[in-house]
Amino acid sequence: LNNDLERNEMQKIPYASAVGSLMYAQVCTRPDIAFIVGVLGRYLSNPGMQHWKAVKRVMRYLKRTKEYMLTYQKSDSLEIVGYSDSDFSGYQDIKRSTSGYIFMLAGGAISWKSVKQTIIASSTMAAEFIACFEASNHGIWLRNFITNLRVVNDIERPLKIYCDNNSAVLYSNNNRSTTKSKFIDIKFLVVKERVQNKQISIEHIGTNFMLADPLTKGLVPKVFHEHTAHMGVIPYSTLV
Repeated sequence: LNNDLERNEMQKIPYASAVGSLMYAQVCTRPDIAFIVGVLGRYLSNPGMQHWKAVKRVMRYLKRTKEYMLTYQKSDSLEIVGYSDSDFSGYQDIKRSTSGYIFMLAGGAISWKSVKQTIIASSTMAAEFIACFEASNHGIWLRNFITNLRVVNDIERPLKIYCDNNSAVLYSNNNRSTTKSKFIDIKFLVVKERVQNKQISIEHIGTNFMLADPLTKGLVPKVFHEHTAHMGVIPYSTLV
C-alpha cells in the first residue's frame, strides 16, 4: 500500500501513459517484455514508486535492444506450434498464477500472451492445465485464421501445444475421470475433449526448451536471452 506522500507524488507521473506505450510495443513485436508489462498493468489504478522504477527499467531495456526485431526463416513445411506454461501462485498477495503461451511459425513468434489466471489453482498441475486451456482456445482460433490465408501445410493435423508439466500432459491425454477432476472447473475439461477429437495434441517438453517460460516469470539474464532468441527476437546486426 502506498502512503499519502507517495500517492501524491505518483499523481504527477504519467504511469498509465507509459505502461500503455509499453503495451503497444509488447503486443506488436516484443514478446520478451510481455510478462513484466502485464505485471505493471495490474497496478494502473494504484501504482507505487517501485512500479514506476520498473517501468523505467523496461524502457532502458528497450533502448538497449532497439535493434531487436522479430525474424522468420524460410521453410518448405510450415507448421504452427504452441508452447504453454504457468507459474504457480506467483503473486502471494492474490494467490493467482500467471498463464503464458506463444505460437511459432517459420522460426518466429506470431502470437503470444501473458495473463493472470482468473481462478486460484489448487496445484501446479491445475495451473498448467488452465494455461493449456487458454493456449488451446487461442491456438484453434489462430489456426483457423491462418488456414483462410492458405499459407500453412497439413492443417488437418492436430495443433501441437507443448507443456513442461508431466502431470498436466498425462491428464490432458487421459480419457478417464480422476480425483483431480474435482479440483478443476468443468469448463477447462474441454482440453481433454479437444485432444480426443484430434483438434490439438498436448505434448511434453523439457523446461529448458519451454519458450513460454519468460511469459510467466522473471528469469536469470542468460536463460532469458536464450529464450528471447529462440522466439525469433534477435538484433538486426546479426542478419547483415
